Amino acid sequence: MSEVPFELGTDGPRVIVTGVDGSETSLRAAAYAWGLARRSDARLVLVHVSPLAALSALTPGGAAVMREAGEQVAAELREELSRAAERAAVRYELVTEQGDPYQVLARVADEVKADAVVVGASAQAGHRLIGSVAVRLVRAGRWPVTVVP
Repeated sequence: MSEVPFELGTDGPRVIVTGVDGSETSLRAAAYAWGLARRSDARLVLVHVSPLAALSALTPGGAAVMREAGEQVAAELREELSRAAERAAVRYELVTEQGDPYQVLARVADEVKADAVVVGASAQAGHRLIGSVAVRLVRAGRWPVTVVP
């Protein structure tokens, strides 16, 4: 039996996409993805999607309030990321968009040729019936998906 040399650090993901919406589970997912990116020297693409709520667009100023709330979360994420980058060198970028979280995450993962997608588990009861973003990503079957509780 011929012996194959061991290759240290060459089998992990090179590009990791993670969804962050400010929820506790998404922040745990981002922390997990950050550690994975650090250990495997991968590029980390964090995606923050502000959902377009149909009802907010019907009320005067509703869309503006939703947009401001999304911008506030994105600003807080930028601050946290810069602090984290001071402690551990990780190549990362933050993508912020409005739209359907599944569609944006899937598009970004395809565009950056993600090797892995990391998301937080949904805590919303309704997602047990209609499916969460995580379930939709798994069903798409285009990338390995890690769901962090």
